[in-house]
Amino acid sequence: MGLFGRIRESLSRTTRQIVDRFDEIVRTADAPERRSRPVDVETIEALEEVLIAADVGVGATSRIIAAVGKRPRNGASLRDLVKREIRDIFAAADRAPAAGGPPRVTLVVGVNGTGKTTTVGKLANLLKQEGRRPLICAADTFRAAAVEQLEIWANRAGVEMVRAREGADPAAVVFDAISSGKAKGRDPILVDTAGRLHTRVNLMNELEKIRRVAAREVTGAPHDVLLVLDATVGQNGVTQAREFMGAAGVNGIVLTKLDGTAKGGVAVAVANDLKLPIRYVGVGEAIDDLVEFSVDEYVDGLFQDKW
Repeated sequence: MGLFGRIRESLSRTTRQIVDRFDEIVRTADAPERRSRPVDVETIEALEEVLIAADVGVGATSRIIAAVGKRPRNGASLRDLVKREIRDIFAAADRAPAAGGPPRVTLVVGVNGTGKTTTVGKLANLLKQEGRRPLICAADTFRAAAVEQLEIWANRAGVEMVRAREGADPAAVVFDAISSGKAKGRDPILVDTAGRLHTRVNLMNELEKIRRVAAREVTGAPHDVLLVLDATVGQNGVTQAREFMGAAGVNGIVLTKLDGTAKGGVAVAVANDLKLPIRYVGVGEAIDDLVEFSVDEYVDGLFQDKW
């Protein structure tokens, strides 16, 4: 199954929830006698309900509604107007990759339960399939069995892993991984960090130490700090991320469990509220169920043919 098929399938629960209502709105708004006129208040209100139900979020919904209400239709369908505005939201959140390296150093951060460790294994597998030579760093030295879990995923991906004993200094493990990566020509270095909340001062200080060590060893490092969010928690995840991102230097999002929610519109809320690009999405539990995020594929998957 291609990229579009996988994202479309992961959004199936979302589209099943909202497709019939939106289809009704579109048929009414795009009737021949109404197509050239501005979108009316009744249609706007119905569209707002649909977007909120999909967990697009209040901020993004307000932006979409305002744009649709102001924008001259010029024969464009309501569906196309909404899709265009959503693409604009994602475009505003995009940013150029950080310079520096090699090797590139990617920190994967987040709270426990979001799928952070499995994401590291899946990302290593994806990058290997693209012809790169990643190295996994097991810097979560506190959670019981965290290293063993990561090792299982590293073996599945066929990727080397640098580890240390339980309770070791995570920054020292990162130093060892970067040194090993340089010696063996591995790139990128994927660092699995301990799950943490922004309120845990000691763990946030530990993360800052990891960042300092990486910066000392590689120009521009860490080049990527990916925050893993669970799509099934919806707006709670956005709130969590907003509180977390300032302290961690996050510059990209991985949205996991997209296939497990009926509110897949949360990706729009993430882009609008956090002003951060979504780099990857999880579309299942298997090792190859992480895909690079594509705005066009996501929007086309959200607004499937029946719309």
